[in-house]
Amino acid sequence: MRYFLRYDPAPTLARLRVPVLALGGSLDRQVVSAENLPAIRQALAANPDVTVVELPGLNHMFQPSRTGTMSEYREIPETFAPAAMRLVTRWINDRFGPAATRR
Repeated sequence: MRYFLRYDPAPTLARLRVPVLALGGSLDRQVVSAENLPAIRQALAANPDVTVVELPGLNHMFQPSRTGTMSEYREIPETFAPAAMRLVTRWINDRFGPAATRR
């Protein structure tokens, strides 16, 4: 755990030259998107294909949530928000789908 608390991912992110999709839920209490997404965006500033999105109303597991607390996870019947899945699917298809390979 100490390793993770001390680890700074910014230098590693700055070296990435592949497409990156970084997502965070606005109700994530484990990885607070308001703090982390701007830092990710900054670390990836030199990368030409970066998409950073905060998904409103979703928790750490990308489930629709009221509070974002871990105790709520088991109460939510939906395992992964369809809106989040559509965003991921569209992002992948735009870059790697059949239409992207014809460019």
